[in-house]
Amino acid sequence: MSYLTTEKKATIFSGFGASAKNTGSIEGQIALLTERINHISDHLKENKKDFSTQRGLMMMVGKRKRLLTYLSKHDLTGYRALIEKLGLRK
Repeated sequence: MSYLTTEKKATIFSGFGASAKNTGSIEGQIALLTERINHISDHLKENKKDFSTQRGLMMMVGKRKRLLTYLSKHDLTGYRALIEKLGLRK
């Protein structure tokens, strides 16, 4: 994961979570998963037969979906703000 440096992770968590050190926040985890999903999707557009990466992508999408479901049940306004900020569900 050389494309995702420590500084990049810190900016993601500071932008979506409470602080750069709060890596356990649901919003930060969802934003990080979205960044990884976008990167792997670009990889799979070029490498169509990379099935192990495709499986990993599906697992990440499922994990993001579970986290989004949790967030929608516990903090609906935060969920809607995060969806809007990340550009999910058009």
